[in-house]
Amino acid sequence: MKILLVSLAVGAAGFVGSLARWFIGRAIGQLNIGFPLGTLIINLTGSLFLGWFITHATRHQFSDATRAAIGVGFVGAYTTFSTYMYESNALLKDGAEIKAGVYLIGSMVLGILCVRIGIWLAQYT
Repeated sequence: MKILLVSLAVGAAGFVGSLARWFIGRAIGQLNIGFPLGTLIINLTGSLFLGWFITHATRHQFSDATRAAIGVGFVGAYTTFSTYMYESNALLKDGAEIKAGVYLIGSMVLGILCVRIGIWLAQYT
């Protein structure tokens, strides 16, 4: 029963996070400046919020359901970049600089490569 309630909380918070991302991206996109400013703002605010939330939730002993709903559901739907940054920071904090570097650079390089491969595949299928 608990897993069902947590799943519903994550889903509901994800719904809200995805709407927040859409509305903010749309509003900033109307500036039409030829730069993905909306995505940049979403990624930065999501990183700021996730760092604050996880620290705050740990200090104040939030329930696992609340942590999952907000951290995974809302922020996960709002931006996955924040999780990428938080995990990179955790590796650095643990003294795993090489792992952090591999994760940071590997995600960027392999991520853009995968996007390009996906585009290529879509053109020929």
